[in-house]
Formats: sequence, C-alpha cells, structure tokens
Amino acid sequence: MDLVFLNLGFVYLRGVKKVQEIVAQEMFSKADLIRLLEAEGDDRQLLFEAAQAKKLEVVGKKVFFRGLVEFSNICSKDCLYCGIRKSNEKVVRYEASDDEILAACHFAWENHFGSVVLQSGELSSPVFINRVDRLVKSIKRLSNDELGITLSCGEQKPETYQRWFESGAHRYLLRIESSNADLYYKIHPNNPLHSFDKRLECLSSLKECGYQVGTGVMIGLPFQETGHLAEDLLFLKKLDVDMVGMGPYIEHEDTPLYAYRRQLASKQGRFDLALKMIAALRLLMPDINIAAATALQAIDPVGREKALKIGANVIMPNLTPCDFRKEYQLYEDKPCLDEDAELCRNCLEARIEMAGSEIGYGEWGDSKHFKGRTAQN
Repeated sequence: MDLVFLNLGFVYLRGVKKVQEIVAQEMFSKADLIRLLEAEGDDRQLLFEAAQAKKLEVVGKKVFFRGLVEFSNICSKDCLYCGIRKSNEKVVRYEASDDEILAACHFAWENHFGSVVLQSGELSSPVFINRVDRLVKSIKRLSNDELGITLSCGEQKPETYQRWFESGAHRYLLRIESSNADLYYKIHPNNPLHSFDKRLECLSSLKECGYQVGTGVMIGLPFQETGHLAEDLLFLKKLDVDMVGMGPYIEHEDTPLYAYRRQLASKQGRFDLALKMIAALRLLMPDINIAAATALQAIDPVGREKALKIGANVIMPNLTPCDFRKEYQLYEDKPCLDEDAELCRNCLEARIEMAGSEIGYGEWGDSKHFKGRTAQN
C-alpha cells in the first residue's frame, strides 16, 4: 500500500482509516475493528482513552460486585482447553454443600455486594437441576429478595432455564469461547455433546426466557487470528447480548490444547490484546456490562484495574470456600486461591479505588442495554 502524505507527524496510508477517525464512529466494520485490535503506541492510547470516555459517559464510574461461588467442578464436558474437563483424572472433584454455598451468599448480602454468581461444571441431571433451583430460592429467602443472582451452569433445556428464571435467577452467563465454528471445533471435541449450534440455541433460549444474557470469548487461542476476534465482537453486537465476560487464554498443562502452546503469543501479548478487545467492545456496545476477568490478574498483578479503566464495569470477588478454590482451575496460575472472602473484598475495594472507580454497593447493577432492549419489546 502506497504512502500518500505526511501531516502533523502522522503517516497516512491510502485506504486505511486513522484510529482517531474510527473511535469517533458509532458503527464499526470488521476492518475497523481489526485496525483497533492491531493498534500500537499512540494509536493504542487513543483507543483506550476513547473507551474510557465512552464508559464514563454511558455507564458511569460505578463498578458492580458479583460475588462468585464456584460450587462444583464436576463436569460432563471435555472442552480441550479446560482444566476441569471430564477426562482430566488429576482433578480432585468436589461439590460444596448447600450450607457452604448459602454461607458465601449470606456474606455477599451482609457486605452489600448486590449480586452473586453461582458457577459450576456443566451437568444436566435432574438432581443437579433440582439443586440449583433449590439454591436460587434459598438465596432469595436469606437475602429478603435483595441479592441479584447470575447463573453460569452451562447448556440446559429451555424448560430448565425457564424454571430457574421463575425461581429468581435473572442473569445467565454462557460463554461461546469463539463465534467461528471452525475454531470452535478446534478447541472442543466435534461431537453432539459439544455442538456449536446447540450453544447458539441455548443463548437464544435464555433471551426468550427473559434473562439478561451474557457470553464471551477467549483471546489469544491457538489457531486464532485477529480477524476471528473482530468477528467475535460483531457476533456479540448481532446477538444483542447484555453482558460480556472475556479474557486472555491461559494454557493448562493437563489439557489437549497445551500441545499447541508454542504457537501462542506471549502471555503479555495476549493480555494486551484482551485489553484492546474490552476497549473496542465498549465502543461497539456502549451500554452493556463488561466484566474484568480474573484471568487478566493471572498475567498482570493489576490486570483487572487496567480493564476497569478502559471499559469494564463488573468485577467478581471470589467467595468460593478456600478449601475448594485450588480445584476449580480452568487455567494455570489462577490468582486469589488462598484469600478468604473478607480479604478478597478488601483487596478489590482497594483495587477499584486505584482504578478511579467506585463500588455500587447494594445494587444489582443491571445492564443498561437490557433495560433498553426490553423496553423496545
């Protein structure tokens, strides 16, 4: 591509938009997003400043807590990247008791977290479905209906999603990991239990039930190109999601995908790309909730604060009982494995203040996008 002219220190290329032009737009093409994701130096800073300004303008400086309770690592799935995949015989399987789960939720309520997230491996047995339903109802009772409830319990039948919604859950996170079907099947077994189409059907079912719907992708996977990530962002926009949780891919040595670790960008490179994805998403979907993923802190000690500054507005203190945390490692080097709930809360309060934000105590922190979307229906 030919150089056209020099002006004010910038080199302009025929057919290539400047980053400052792109970040001022309201609509973005795949080429625009690729340009943002490949931004370096001053262009990268322009992206981050634009995303920070957009966040403050649309969703404000509040950060909302979601107290995370990883209540079981028993999983029926065999995803090729995941440390708790069914075939990993090195994992010590556990199920927290109802009392342990409810104690963690009571801590969240007493400390005005506003919301909790119940997360587990993917199961769909009647026993599991009944248990989640019972837990949701119990959380509502113990908190006088004050705690918001997000579930992240995998693929289920529409009637199960509807049952849990009617019992009191109102947000659901089901990450797709990649919106590209070919790449999806490079990181999942290609069989009916790991169906790309089924994942899409479940996301549609969740929306029909009335949930605030969340999904997300991994950033920096083997076989992944920048164009895939740009397509992921456009997929999130087209799906019209209300919240997104996405972070850098971090390998786990007890998984099949670990064999491709030499194809990966450096962890710092994946971290930086994840920040640019968060910033680009904030510009693309200004009014959604975006989580500062814990995986960011596994690479950079202040990774979550950096994400909060440039677009994220949700953070998830880990309330899982400490005895179980080391067994819920989807990836290596997961942080905060030995912090109890009190320490985790205090740490995150300080981190959020460092990021120039404030905590929305006692608030559900519902997605503004969800409110707008449902008002139109």
